[in-house]
Amino acid sequence: MCSERARELPVFPADSLPLGQRLIQQGLASTQEVERALELQSRIGGRLGAILMRSGVISETALLDVLTEQLGMPLVGRHLEAPGFPELAAFLDGTRINLDWFLTEQVVVWDDGDTGLWIAARDVLEPSLHDVLRYFYPERSLQLVLCRSQDLDAWLQFLNERAQTEGRQTAMFADDDIRHLREMAEEAPIVELVNNVIGQAIEKRASDIHIEPREFNFHVRFRVDGVLQSQLTLPQDRFAAVVSRIKLISAIDIAERRLPQDGRMSIRVGGQEMDVRVSSLPGVHGESVVMRLLPKECDGLRLENLGMLPDHLELMRAWTCEPHGIVLVTGPTGSGKSTTLYGCLESINDGVRKIITVEDPVEYQVPNITQVQAHAEIGLTFAAALRSILRQDPDVIMIGEIRDLETAEIAVQSSLTGHLVFSTLHTNDAVSAFTRLIDMGVEPFLVASPVRGVQAQRLVRCLCPHCAVSCVPEFDTEEVRLTEDTARHLFPDGTPNWRSAVGCSHCQGTGYRGRLGIYEMIDVRPEMQELIMQRAPVEHMRRLAAQQGFRSMREDGFLKAWMGLTSLDEVHRVTSG
Repeated sequence: MCSERARELPVFPADSLPLGQRLIQQGLASTQEVERALELQSRIGGRLGAILMRSGVISETALLDVLTEQLGMPLVGRHLEAPGFPELAAFLDGTRINLDWFLTEQVVVWDDGDTGLWIAARDVLEPSLHDVLRYFYPERSLQLVLCRSQDLDAWLQFLNERAQTEGRQTAMFADDDIRHLREMAEEAPIVELVNNVIGQAIEKRASDIHIEPREFNFHVRFRVDGVLQSQLTLPQDRFAAVVSRIKLISAIDIAERRLPQDGRMSIRVGGQEMDVRVSSLPGVHGESVVMRLLPKECDGLRLENLGMLPDHLELMRAWTCEPHGIVLVTGPTGSGKSTTLYGCLESINDGVRKIITVEDPVEYQVPNITQVQAHAEIGLTFAAALRSILRQDPDVIMIGEIRDLETAEIAVQSSLTGHLVFSTLHTNDAVSAFTRLIDMGVEPFLVASPVRGVQAQRLVRCLCPHCAVSCVPEFDTEEVRLTEDTARHLFPDGTPNWRSAVGCSHCQGTGYRGRLGIYEMIDVRPEMQELIMQRAPVEHMRRLAAQQGFRSMREDGFLKAWMGLTSLDEVHRVTSG
């Protein structure tokens, strides 16, 4: 007899349509991808869904949704509540089955609160699981359920710790030789785990994946909208296999653990092509690994999609239409400088002008643009690449970053000989760009003459449209009053829309979803050129810029809070100090 708890679940009529055909019908996989997976399945065995997931064709979330429909099984965490460790322990205390069997078969069982049992496993369709449990529990109703890999891993880790306490289980990975590392990295559960982590990161719009070892476990965290969020915690005995897998597919030396290493890989997860930059750094408890996720194709790299207000957008477009000169974008690492530069190139990529970039690394591949990857280790520095680029008859040059005097001088000379140059600098604000170039050793008159404009920027999180609520500003009333005065000038027909963050399921409880830029721009006019050549203090330049209509990043952020795009708390967080 089915339990009352099971009867309360929604009805899932199993569908006889094969999984491959269902995936094709829903547009989750192509016919060729399914055929290749079926061919591989005929050679090596295994479940079709697992093969497609390991191949990066489909994400685990999408696969579980389809399996729920096809198999008529509920999904833990969606259709029924996930068990806690006390529930798992309560079942184990009364079970007649050896604990090692659960660990070997990678299955967990718990009471449904009535007369039945819930069964979750790595391969929930394995007939032997049902046979064993039916033999030991003939009087109980058995309900197979689907679950996420990370949930199953957490439950199995609990069982493993319990087994270690009872002296039945030893550490999974004791052998530390290279051969064993490679074998572990190729094991199906590890391949699935790494693919699932990357797939979940992409689904949650993460820019980075952080894998951080601790003394007894290791953490996986995602950077979403610029803020790190804990994703899952896994046992330390799986760390070596996970890191080895990442090293193996990113062409990093799997045996080197004492030195930092960098690698790169191209993957396909959930049907999306991604470039992944991998960095490993030795630490006390093991190597910290960070993966930067970069989509190979990005349709959002347009100036109008970056959050510039109309006056800033008009000024940036004017700079990009200059026949020659330098346009600088400044800000700290991760502030969206490269995205802005790509947006500038996209706006002038008309097929008429020759555009060449030199970058380290090439983050996005743009059609009709020649992109050069710098390799300092073989002598292809920014400066060396630029000297060759000038012999390629370019109209527009984009330099990933001006890092030294030699690169700065070539950029200046390029602009003076009729080229439009885009580049980035690491400075805290727009005005500091002039003094930064002078401090590098560039003569003041060579800074004043070619530079057409400087933009500084930061990224703030956008309020979640599903849960943000209206509010009354509680911060400095003078700043709020000035913001409203500016807003009335820029948007005569607009009305204030101050809002604050709350948090809901759509934004994972953060109150924010997505990011946009806040900017400050300095248009280099004759008066500013004069101050630059005089080596005037930064405060004098800032005062002149204010007289010419300059708006600071903080003020720009307040305007976007007035529009309801972000919150005052977020603007203060990003611009404080």
